[in-house]
Amino acid sequence: MADDLGHRATRHAVVIGGSLAGLLAARVLAEHAERVTVVERDRFPEGPEARPGVPQGRHLHVLIAGGQTAFDALLPGFMDELRELGAPKVGVPEDMVQWQNGNWFRRTAASAHFYSGARPQLEWLVRQRVFADPRIELVDGHETVGLTGDSSRVRGVRLRERGAGAEKETRVLEADLVVDASGRSTKAADWLAAIGAEAPHEETIDTGLAYGTRVYRAPAGVLDSDAIGYFIVPNPDQEYGGVVLPVGDGTHLVTLSGLRGNEPPTEEGAFEEYAKRLPHPVISDWLAAAEPVSPVYGFRRTANIRRRYDRPGRRPAGFLATGDALCAFNPIYGQGMAVAALSAVALRRALADPKRTPTTRQVQRALLDASKQAWDISTGADKKMPGVLGDAAAPGALDKAVGWYLSRVQQRAAGDPVVGIPFRRAITLTSPLTTLFAPAVARAVLFGPVSETPAEPPLRRDA
Repeated sequence: MADDLGHRATRHAVVIGGSLAGLLAARVLAEHAERVTVVERDRFPEGPEARPGVPQGRHLHVLIAGGQTAFDALLPGFMDELRELGAPKVGVPEDMVQWQNGNWFRRTAASAHFYSGARPQLEWLVRQRVFADPRIELVDGHETVGLTGDSSRVRGVRLRERGAGAEKETRVLEADLVVDASGRSTKAADWLAAIGAEAPHEETIDTGLAYGTRVYRAPAGVLDSDAIGYFIVPNPDQEYGGVVLPVGDGTHLVTLSGLRGNEPPTEEGAFEEYAKRLPHPVISDWLAAAEPVSPVYGFRRTANIRRRYDRPGRRPAGFLATGDALCAFNPIYGQGMAVAALSAVALRRALADPKRTPTTRQVQRALLDASKQAWDISTGADKKMPGVLGDAAAPGALDKAVGWYLSRVQQRAAGDPVVGIPFRRAITLTSPLTTLFAPAVARAVLFGPVSETPAEPPLRRDA
């Protein structure tokens, strides 16, 4: 890496945060730097266990198709290893009983698949692969408290050890490139201000969505159904959501969600009662036949936040942001892990571009572009929800027309494969959103009828 990412070859790169985005960025940077150091405030567990630095780690995670391709590109054979660990593969719409916008989806042959294994398992597998590279080092149990350098260039990070008995003095870790992958709680705005640089403008869209998750064990064939999972999707007219999915060890994660003022409870017994607010009792009936095997874990920080490092401002060379530190989404849409991997693929392409020497601004723009489709999907849906807040929540000039068209897409996706297949490819980040405007799809959306869909939950696959 050269030019304003380092006027000489990059010898040392530091990644702040051992998140999935940080680990995958380190994997890519090792292809260009002599040495890469990952700084993580937690002390990593030895096995696939939850850790405090991933407060959402106990909740449901899915790896959608776009992310699967990206993980395999970064860590060849990764998906085979994940399957060997028992991560469940779920085909949609075939394996899911799904309600959305007043319609039950027909359970036709799967046109997309996702994996619903536990997040700590996937993260542990990534750690094993990334830290097997001798060029990548780990400094865990340390928090980043600042940057070194000035408004023209970052030259390293200031670290402080965490934990009882730890030294409270800071030390400097010099670097030619620093990548912030510290998550949605990043302190980069303060770090940049301290060296005389400008923080990026933050765009926010916040529905106030909150959710609770509990682990259950259920007998085979519960509800006399062959479905693998159940999903009730909230919308502007119906703000409650629920999802049931297996995690590969004989248990299921059940997540219930509601908007600001109607958050799901975490008290014993109240969680199951809350499920009765859903527009159909199918998930409540499933819960009645299952056994809870964990407490209820709550999560409240679900705002969409995008930090616009691509816009003009006094910002230093040698500093990049990725993952949730750059663009964080409402987790209900299941895009986060995929975007972390797609961002690392974008980083690889930008740094290896044979046509031009990479600059900080060019690479940062590539990272932002990698998250744009997921941002458009998440915020496009959230802008329509009641009580939405944030400086980016106001609809734009085209939002009304596009929203009208996409509402027709969703109405037809439940029963018409001409619309449903490209719809699933777009939301799983394997095809661009423009796919939904292709001629055959547009004809079905604008002129085709709404296909008949099941009147009751389709507990059995289509014959």
